[in-house]
Amino acid sequence: MLRRFVFLLLCSLSGSVGIAQNTPKYSNEFLNIGVNARAMALSNAQTATVSDVTAGYWNPAGLMHTSYQYEGALTHAEYFAGIAQYDYMGFTTNIDSSSRLGVSLIRFGVDDIPDTRFIYDANGAINYNNIRYFSASDYAFLLSYAKKTSVEGLSWGSNFKIIYRQAGDFATAWGFGLDMGMQYRRGQWQFGAMARDITGTYTTWSHNVALLYDVYAQTGNEIPKNSVEITLPRLQVGIARQFRWKQFGILPQIELPLTFDGMRNTLIRSHTVSIDPSLGIELDYQKMVYVRFGAGNFQQIKDFDGSRSWTYQINFGAGFRLKRFTIDYALTDLGDNAEGLYSHVFSLKAGFNK
Repeated sequence: MLRRFVFLLLCSLSGSVGIAQNTPKYSNEFLNIGVNARAMALSNAQTATVSDVTAGYWNPAGLMHTSYQYEGALTHAEYFAGIAQYDYMGFTTNIDSSSRLGVSLIRFGVDDIPDTRFIYDANGAINYNNIRYFSASDYAFLLSYAKKTSVEGLSWGSNFKIIYRQAGDFATAWGFGLDMGMQYRRGQWQFGAMARDITGTYTTWSHNVALLYDVYAQTGNEIPKNSVEITLPRLQVGIARQFRWKQFGILPQIELPLTFDGMRNTLIRSHTVSIDPSLGIELDYQKMVYVRFGAGNFQQIKDFDGSRSWTYQINFGAGFRLKRFTIDYALTDLGDNAEGLYSHVFSLKAGFNK
C-alpha cells in the first residue's frame, strides 16, 4: 500500500506541474477552510495528529485512532460578520478490528442574496416588492475508508468526495475527486501525509443562460459558457511529538502544505512549488482540559509607500472533555495584522460504544 500511495502521489504531482499554467489556483477553496475548532486553533496543523471523526476531512488514516466505536461531530463558523455560514458534520464507525468507515458533509453558503432583475415594474418605477432572494452554496460529501497495515503504527485511508455548487437557479456544478492519506506513529513521534485531489478534481459548471441573457446583453458582459474547473493535487505533510509530565501534556506540531499550481504568496515559494507552513501547540491537563495556540498564513503585503512587510495569523483555542463529550472553541485571526475573516468557532463531538 505504501508503494501504491507514493506512486499515485508522484504521478499526480508531476501531472499537476505540467498543467498548472492553464489552471486557476483557487478552485473549490471552500474545501481548504478546515473543520473543527481544535484544528483551527492549531492553525490547521492536523495531518499527523488527528485521531477522531474529523480525520475524514484532515487525513482519513487518522480514523483508525478514534477512541469510540461510534463518533460524531458538528462545527459552525461565520464569515464576514455572519453573511456567510460554514457548517460541518461527520460520523464514523468500525467496520471490523482493522478498518473504519466515515462520512462528512460540508456546506459553505451565503443566503438571502437580493435578485434585483425585476425591481422595475411595467411603468418603470422601482418596486421593492419585486425583489427576490436566492442562495449561493457549496456542498461537499466525503466518504472515508481507513485501514491498519501489517506495519505496526502505520495506517492509511482514502476519501471519495462529491462536490455540488449552486448559485440560485443561475448556475450549478458537480465535481468528483479522491484523497489519500497515511499516518505513522512510533513511540511519542507522529507523522502524517495527505494528498488531496490526488487524481485532480474536475468540477463541471452548467449555466442557465436564459435567465441572464437579457441582463448580460444590456450590460455588454460576456455570456457565461459551460466549463470544467480543475482542482490540482496538493500535498500536506505533518510531524508532531507528544511530551507528558505526570498529569500534564504538551503536543507541538508543524504542518507543511505544498501546492504545485505556480507561485503563491506564501512563506516559501517558487514557480514549481509553494509551501505555507503552520505551527500548533496543544497543552492538556489529564487529557480533559486543553489550551491551544497556532500560527500560520504567512503572507507578504505591499504597503502604500511601496515597502513590503510580512503578515501572519495567530489563533487561540480551548477545549473541555467530559467522558464521551467534547466541546472545543477557537478564537482565530488575532493580532494587529488580522484580516477579520472569521473569529469565533465552536465544535461539539460525542462518542459512544455498544
